[in-house]
Amino acid sequence: MEDSRSRQIQGNGLGLTIARNLARQLEAASTVEVYNKSMLSAATELFTHMSYMVFTGVMLASFVVGAYEKKTINLMFAYPIRRQKILLSKILAVWIFNFAALVLSKLLIYGVLLLTKPITHISAAGILFGDISFWVDSLLGSAAMVSISYIALPIGLKMKSSRAAIVTAVIIVCITQGNIGTFTLVNNVFFYALLFVAAVIAVVLSVYNVEVRDVG
Repeated sequence: MEDSRSRQIQGNGLGLTIARNLARQLEAASTVEVYNKSMLSAATELFTHMSYMVFTGVMLASFVVGAYEKKTINLMFAYPIRRQKILLSKILAVWIFNFAALVLSKLLIYGVLLLTKPITHISAAGILFGDISFWVDSLLGSAAMVSISYIALPIGLKMKSSRAAIVTAVIIVCITQGNIGTFTLVNNVFFYALLFVAAVIAVVLSVYNVEVRDVG
């Protein structure tokens, strides 16, 4: 009887030891830097950026390319409003929604990590709500990621295919967020600047001559 109780107590002690060691390992791992950021921050940004870049492509395919594909854009262009304004309003609406959603998603994840810190014992040293650079990085990063997805827009419009726009958005995600061995383009400012310029050109091409262009 006493031996059984002793084994039970020892078993509980072993479980507590394992749990404590696991918590320490998680806390140590969370302080490791990835792409010059804490692992938690890097993982959060990777997850949210990939998700909303694809989602932006899906929304562009649905609300802009799909309108051409299904010919519903003809009805919108029948109103006494310039076609450029109609098209730009749809493009801007998609951008504003995804930018706001991406920023809020990041803040929600960071907030949950901070609130559960006493339970998980995971270091949240990289989450600095009181640091202005944290907000600048989050806002600029979100704006850049959403904007880059617009490279898929003229491809979808040219082919009049929502599927082509979505596939292009996924390819952009793989290029910008993926890695080959130790090589990655994440946090490459020059590369992202080029992509941002390409995205601006993509939007300009999408609305260029839309007043006289045949919508098919």
